[in-house]
Amino acid sequence: MTTPTTDQLPVVVIGAGPVGLAAAAHLVERGLEPLVLEAGPTAATAVRDWAHVRLFSPWAEVTDPAAEKLLAPTGWVRPDGAAYPTGGDWAERYLQPLADVLGDKVRYGTTVTGVARAGRDRIVDADREEQPFTVHILGTDGRERRITARAVIDASGTWATPSPMGADGLPALGERAAADRISYRVPDLRDPAARARYAGKRTAVIGSGASAFTALAHLADLAKEEAGTHAVWILRRGIGADTFGGGDADQLPARGALGLRAKAAVEDGHASAVTGFRTESVERDGDRLALVAEDGRRLDPVDEIIVLTGLRPDLSFLSEVRLGLDERLQAPTALAPLIDPNVHSCGTVYPHGVNELSHPEQDIYLVGMKSYGRAPTFLALTGYEQVRSVTAAIAGDREAAERVELTLPETGVCGGAGLYDDPEDAEQSGGGCCAAPTTLQIGTGAPATTGGC
Repeated sequence: MTTPTTDQLPVVVIGAGPVGLAAAAHLVERGLEPLVLEAGPTAATAVRDWAHVRLFSPWAEVTDPAAEKLLAPTGWVRPDGAAYPTGGDWAERYLQPLADVLGDKVRYGTTVTGVARAGRDRIVDADREEQPFTVHILGTDGRERRITARAVIDASGTWATPSPMGADGLPALGERAAADRISYRVPDLRDPAARARYAGKRTAVIGSGASAFTALAHLADLAKEEAGTHAVWILRRGIGADTFGGGDADQLPARGALGLRAKAAVEDGHASAVTGFRTESVERDGDRLALVAEDGRRLDPVDEIIVLTGLRPDLSFLSEVRLGLDERLQAPTALAPLIDPNVHSCGTVYPHGVNELSHPEQDIYLVGMKSYGRAPTFLALTGYEQVRSVTAAIAGDREAAERVELTLPETGVCGGAGLYDDPEDAEQSGGGCCAAPTTLQIGTGAPATTGGC
């Protein structure tokens, strides 16, 4: 039996979400064989978990050009480019059809449990780069298998690993014991079970980003219909001029509208804000829960807690490959300074590609949300450009890989999600972060000036 050369092996893509499927489309366009491994039963499993939430970005900014070419022969037509899809729309009207076109190049119910170089653990140097990758997988039947690959693109995202409520990044004392009363997702209050869980209840919402805004807005709407419903908004910092975003002046109209809804929830008395509260523990108080801060403050008991403190990458199955990751963000070392939330906002992140995404281990790439580690700001367009560049590099077209081109709104990489069933909160205004996008190009490094970056 003839053993295939490394070049004849597939490129394994981990995750059949927006960026993983786009990577597969670009690989097909390059004449390379993708194999997409998805843990869930369908494409876009994570996106379907927030099917009720509306994106900040319109259709024109959440579809990939190579994917559209692959879909075109099926008669697929992109929905109105100026309209804002929900997560459910995105999954059903674009991502699942794309996966269907890829056919048996996508395997569902397949969990990646490990990635390594064939016959080499992470400490062995000898002939390392000449060896293909081995990808260990676990199927829904409980069987373990191993796939050999020429390269690996990890687009598994961060959805499966939400951050805990503890201010030190670890679960607060008592958090695990109170798991039956804690959620780490924005609730879909159209679901009768979810509605019953929060109606007439006092709920703590921990977090200060778009997801927390969405939860506050949803709970405020519920409070108008169900007496006794109230949200306690827990912030680790204070409330300032920029806490609620740009409002009417926000260059992402849907995001601005969401911030205003959250602000109204507080001003109208449906939510009360507690600032400077860094959670240390959660304690049982009869049938309720009480939050205790590091400074000893103890809040009045609540019935439920919604923790929306961000997401983080699962790196456990990558322990035998040599990754170069920033010690704080857990993002690729060259990318981390460009997305550090301590320094950058949406307006100062520029497009990037293979140079920023490379690791000491050749031919393995973290892309999409996974590439951002713990940084919160991300845009689908950026992920699509990442995989365009990375697949060019895998194909040996270094010139195309380093000639990263992307039409990106002037405010750069913005991310998040809006309200469900509120298209009026996403009035068309040119789409994206601003109405006049600019085309940026980078080669081996950052532009000399990029709006303060």
